[in-house]
Amino acid sequence: MTSCFSKIHLAFGPKHTLANLSSSVLPPFFLKMARSALDEMSDSGAFLRTASTFRNFISRDPNSQYPAESGRYHLYMSYACPWASRCLVYLKIKGLEKAISFTSVKPIWERTKDSDEHTGWVFPLSETEEPGAEPDPLNGAKSIREIYELASTNYTGKYTVPVLWDKKLKTIVNNESSEIIRMFNTEFNDIAENAALDLYPSHMQTQIDETNEWIYSDINNGVYKCGFARKQGPYEEAAKLLYEALDKCERILGKQRYICGNTLSEADIRLFVSLIRFDEVYTVHFKCNKKLLREYPNLFNYTKDIYQIPGVSSTVNMEHIKRHYYGSHPSINPFGIIPIGSNINFSSPHDRDRFY
Repeated sequence: MTSCFSKIHLAFGPKHTLANLSSSVLPPFFLKMARSALDEMSDSGAFLRTASTFRNFISRDPNSQYPAESGRYHLYMSYACPWASRCLVYLKIKGLEKAISFTSVKPIWERTKDSDEHTGWVFPLSETEEPGAEPDPLNGAKSIREIYELASTNYTGKYTVPVLWDKKLKTIVNNESSEIIRMFNTEFNDIAENAALDLYPSHMQTQIDETNEWIYSDINNGVYKCGFARKQGPYEEAAKLLYEALDKCERILGKQRYICGNTLSEADIRLFVSLIRFDEVYTVHFKCNKKLLREYPNLFNYTKDIYQIPGVSSTVNMEHIKRHYYGSHPSINPFGIIPIGSNINFSSPHDRDRFY
């Protein structure tokens, strides 16, 4: 369920994705899919995230359609997007930087074509236009939308990041972040510099899956349910569930170092990308102002602990994060004013090593 801006498996067989099916076999729902998260609204005014669509898998099996080969794949991402950022966290902490290249788009959505009004992720025109972002080095695309259109002429969904691109077959392998991080965790271990790190070990998988479920629903996606709600009732219900989940995290983290025990896991990375954005963006922009992250002693120190894992801090570009949210949602922030923020130092000491 997780790309910027999903987890429904399509029922057309393992060799198909929505993108390579003709419009004649697609149900009406998919022909009317939202083009960005701002379109994903129910009649009740609640935010409803739609599903990712490219769902192929890279495998360590050299005979598979998408074998795990060094230099073959490219991650298109945004530092602003939490779903894309968690893929970059995995790429960094697994030691895959030499095996998988990556490019970040500009933080603020812009027009993707002159022929319509769609706004979305775009690439800078030069290396110097936007610090932290780069022109598309593979296809010369001007936008992520063009990447999707290169992969499929029939695509009708959202133009989201992350995008895992196959340089050899010149197509999108997968745009579902929860699946991309699983691939990065195991399928590249023959070439990963930190192959021993397993964030989804077999003995913890049930616990991780159960934890991911409520964290996704009430925190990762919960902040969006608050921010994109268009009626008071859905907003208040989402905010209630959000803070119940944060309170639950605070209690758990008062007893152990990480969210599933004293071992770092996938659930921690999935939680971290929301927490690091909380005070600077979600508190203001998404009206999640009942309580700040830094008012939760355990959660705040936990966030600093994850941030200080080697490689993680380089995935956090707060400038991109703030400029994206405050500059890309004119229905929420019409003048694009960016709050000055608290400029939290996540490199400051934490107390989480007390659990070892």
